[in-house]
This record gives sequence, C-alpha cells and structure tokens, in this order.
Amino acid sequence: MPAFDEGRPLFMQIAEQLADDIVDEVLKEGARVPSTNELAAFHRINPATAAKGINLLVDENVLEKRRGIGMFVAARAREQLLAQRRKRFAETFLEPMLAEAKRLGIDFDTVMSLVKGADWRNGGSSR
Repeated sequence: MPAFDEGRPLFMQIAEQLADDIVDEVLKEGARVPSTNELAAFHRINPATAAKGINLLVDENVLEKRRGIGMFVAARAREQLLAQRRKRFAETFLEPMLAEAKRLGIDFDTVMSLVKGADWRNGGSSR
C-alpha cells in the first residue's frame, strides 16, 4: 500500500494516483476504475475521501460514470493528462530555468548545449 504525504489532502493524492495509472497505461482508455469502496478499503480511508478524489477526475472528464456499473477511464483521458502535465512541466521547470539562465547571461545556444549534454538515463545529470 503506497504511503500518503501527510501535507497534502488525501483525496488529491487518490486523484493523482489514478491519473498516474492512466498516464502510465496501467489503466487504459475504457478500463474500469476501482470503486470508492475498493479504494477506501485498500488505502484504509473514508469512502467519502476516495469518492472526492474520483470526482475530481470526473469533473476534469478523465473518468466517466456509467450508471449501475461504475467508473471508467474516459476516451482520450491519457492524452488530456499528458497535455496538462506538459504544460505544468513547462511552467514549473522550463520557464524558471530559462528566466534564471537569462539572469545569469547564459544564451540560448549554451542552454541548448547543456540540455543536449545531459545524460537522460541518469535523471539529466551529465556526470
């Protein structure tokens, strides 16, 4: 059972875990998602907390309710999540990195050279 981050709401962590499973293709388009009771039992949390996490993804059109049979991964959910994460990646990492490079007087070609020289297999470290 995965450990939860005490500093963040559980329902958000449930939603993120399900979203990660969709991005990683553990849960594919059209796949049935664990019910709120299944999630609650697995994580030993209140079913209302699990439902709140699932409903976050329903509100984002990542999951869809099928009356009487459960929740399912919506069509194009993975593509939608990847697009959101790419945008967040750029905002969180690239924009601040480029702003700092500009502040330090590092030109575009040098930044690109540093990126190209990074060892992607080892988390970006060039060493």
